[in-house]
Amino acid sequence: MTRRPQDSPTAALMGRVGLPEPVRTLASRRWDVIVVGAGHNGLACAAYLARAGRRVLVLEARERVGGACTLEEPWPGVRMSPCAYVAGLLHPLVIRELDLPGHGFHWTPAEGGMFVPFEDGTSVQLWEDDDRCEDEIRRFAPRDVRGWRAMRDVKDRLRDCLRPDDERDVWIGPSPTREELEGRLAGDEEARGLLFDWSMIDLVERYLEDERLHLAYLGQGVIGTNASPFERGTASVLFHHASGRMEGHPGTWGYVEGGMGMVSFLLCDVARELGAVIAAGLPVARIHPGEGVELASGERIRAAQVISNADPRATLALMDGKADPDWAERVRAIPSMGVTVKVNLTLTELPDFTARPGTWEPHHTGQVNTPLTKAEWRACHRLANEGVLPARTWCELYLQTVFDPSVAPPGVHTLSVFAQYVPNEFREGSWDTRREEAGQVVVQSIARFCRNLPGAVTAMDVLGPPDIERRVGLTGGHIFQGEILPDYMWDRRLAARTPMPGLFLCGAGTHPGGSVIGINGRNAAMEALRAVGRSDGRTVRRSEGR
Repeated sequence: MTRRPQDSPTAALMGRVGLPEPVRTLASRRWDVIVVGAGHNGLACAAYLARAGRRVLVLEARERVGGACTLEEPWPGVRMSPCAYVAGLLHPLVIRELDLPGHGFHWTPAEGGMFVPFEDGTSVQLWEDDDRCEDEIRRFAPRDVRGWRAMRDVKDRLRDCLRPDDERDVWIGPSPTREELEGRLAGDEEARGLLFDWSMIDLVERYLEDERLHLAYLGQGVIGTNASPFERGTASVLFHHASGRMEGHPGTWGYVEGGMGMVSFLLCDVARELGAVIAAGLPVARIHPGEGVELASGERIRAAQVISNADPRATLALMDGKADPDWAERVRAIPSMGVTVKVNLTLTELPDFTARPGTWEPHHTGQVNTPLTKAEWRACHRLANEGVLPARTWCELYLQTVFDPSVAPPGVHTLSVFAQYVPNEFREGSWDTRREEAGQVVVQSIARFCRNLPGAVTAMDVLGPPDIERRVGLTGGHIFQGEILPDYMWDRRLAARTPMPGLFLCGAGTHPGGSVIGINGRNAAMEALRAVGRSDGRTVRRSEGR
C-alpha cells in the first residue's frame, strides 16, 4: 500500500527522532559503520549500507535530522525547510532503489518554468514545455527564437552525453577524469565550452540578442556560487542545475509534497526500516579513522568505518590534527565562503506583479527571478566580498503553497527566497545587528516589481551565511559544501574514499557536487562496501567502460 507523506514516522516527529537507546547502550554495541551527520546524503548512505547487512549507527548533532534539507515550524501551522526549497536533481536511482514513492514521496513539476519581470514593465515566462516556451520567446523577442533553440539544444546534448538515464551516468560511482569527459563529448565544442569554459555572459551573448533575455538567465549560473556571471565556468553551474532527470522530466524542478524536508524524513524512515539506528542530539567531537568516534560528552563508540556527512572542512576539524597532510591541504583549498541569504516569508496573498497583474496566475506555478542589470551583477558581487551590503540582490522565489497548501494554514502562503549577494562578514556591524536590514533589502528587491509587497508580508525569517552555518552545520554558510565551478568538480572534487583508512565522505563536498541529490550517499556506501569486499549484489554499479 502506497503511503502518503503524513504517514511518515519521522515526519510525525518533525525529524526529532531522539535517542533510540541510552548512550551507554549505543557505545556498548558492535557497529560496522558510523555515519556522522543525518543530512539527506548521510541517511541515503545509511540505508544502502543497512540494506547490505551492515550494522549502521547514524549520529546527528542537532535535535532534528535532515541538515539543510529538513522541516521546521517557524510559525504556528507553517512547515518550511530553512534552506532547501525545491527538488530537481534527486537521483532517479536513489528514488527507485530505496522505493521513496512507496514511502510517501510525491513530486510535482513546476510547469510554469521561470517567470522574470523587468523594470521596463515587460516580462517573460520561460515555460518548462519547450513548445510553449518557444511561443513565448517568439512573442517576447522574435529575433531570438533560433538562438534560444540552439542554447537549449547544447544543454540537452550535454545532459544526454554525460547523464543518460542508465548506468553510464557519470554521477554514479567514482568521478570521471577530465580526459574521460572530453572523450564523451567527442569533439562537440559547444558542449565543451558549456561544461568547462564559458561564463554566463559568454553563454547568453553567444546565443541571444535581447538584453532582457540575457538578464533573465544570468542568475542561473551563479546559484550558491561566490562568482559573478562574468567569471569563467559559471555557465557550468547552470548546466549542473539543468542536468536532472526526475521522474521523466529532464532539467525540471518541482515541489515535494509536505515540503523539501520530506526527502530526508522519508530516507530516515527507509534507513530505519532496513535496520540502521539513528540517534539525534549526539554531537561528535572527534573522528578516529579505523576505530570510531568520540562524542562531545566523552563516550567512545567503535566502528571500523566512519562515513562523514559533515562538510569537508568540518570533517577535517573533527580529525584533531591527524588527517593526511595532502588531503587536508586539498580540503582547505576548496573555497567555502557563502554569499547567499535565504529569506522565508509568509504572505496573505501571492505576489501581484505589475507586469502581469493578479494574485493567482499561471506565472505563480513556476519559480520567479527578479533580475539585476549586468552592471549591478558586477558591483553587487564586489561589494558583498568587501563586506558591504548591496542595495539590491538577485532573488529566486518559490511558492510551495501554490502546489501544496498542506504546509500552511488556510489563507496563508509561503514564499522561499534564495538571494545573493550578501557579505559573509560585514565590514561594519554583524549579522546579529544587520540581519533585519538584509532581509528588508531582499524584500525591497522583489517589491519593486510587485504591487502588494511588502504589504502582504506577515512574517520573515532571515538566514545569512553565519546563520546557515550555525543552524544546519555548513561551514562558511556555503550551501554546496564548497564551490561547484569547474575547477572544483569531477575528479577535482573530493572522493568518497579518503586517504585515511576507514574514513569516507558522503556529503555534497564529494562528486558529483551539491544540491539535494542523494547519489553522493549511495556512492559513499558503495565505496565502503567495496573496501570490505561486501558490494551489494542488489545495487547497480556503473560498468567499467565510460
